[in-house]
Amino acid sequence: MINRTFRSAHARFDASQLGAMFAPRKPRHPLLRLAVGLLGLAVLAALLVVGVVVGTAMVAAGLVRRLATRRARPRPRAGSVVDAEYRVVDKPLHTLSH
Repeated sequence: MINRTFRSAHARFDASQLGAMFAPRKPRHPLLRLAVGLLGLAVLAALLVVGVVVGTAMVAAGLVRRLATRRARPRPRAGSVVDAEYRVVDKPLHTLSH
């Protein structure tokens, strides 16, 4: 029953013609097909190299920035320590006034 329903839905909403309009086609000639495949691999390798170079440059820039902005930690002065006593205050059970 369900299988029959999906078969009829597929027949009604067939978008293969629309998909074929935008689908890339392989050339028929074997040498041209090989050339297009090698071109695709070259583009993929170039994008990979560019990504690795850009990533390495970003990491290096972050490390240089961190080293350049690193400052010595300020030492506390003798009179800057605050000594106090603390008391924990319980939260009221009802926070609404009514």
